[in-house]
Amino acid sequence: MVEVKKPVPEIDDESRPFFEAAKEGRLSVQKCSSCDTFRFPPRLRCPSCLSTDTQWTDVSGRGSVFTFGIWHQVFHPAFADEAPYNVAVVELEEGPLMVTSIVDCPNDSLRIGMPVQVVYTEPVDGVVLAKFKPA
Repeated sequence: MVEVKKPVPEIDDESRPFFEAAKEGRLSVQKCSSCDTFRFPPRLRCPSCLSTDTQWTDVSGRGSVFTFGIWHQVFHPAFADEAPYNVAVVELEEGPLMVTSIVDCPNDSLRIGMPVQVVYTEPVDGVVLAKFKPA
């Protein structure tokens, strides 16, 4: 049987600071320099004031489960051994929502509002992913 590699995000200039911070064990998101709104995913304009003036800022890595779904169907063969698996949206303490997955937690124990803390995957093709575990 041929091993199928998991897909990894393509890192571009806009997302590079996020992935570089993850390699160092830091969760970093954009913060508007005009109105102090945190935002993720990275984008050119602040959703609050439309400013393009931004900085990358390390955040706490704490948050709570905003919503989640359990995937029973395998959409990519590299995830076949993990099904059923969860896809979650975590609301960071600083406000942004992040699509991720919750690890070290049985799917039937997931709850909306559950406190979580960021953890990082082992690098795959040089890419480290931010996931979350119960806090």
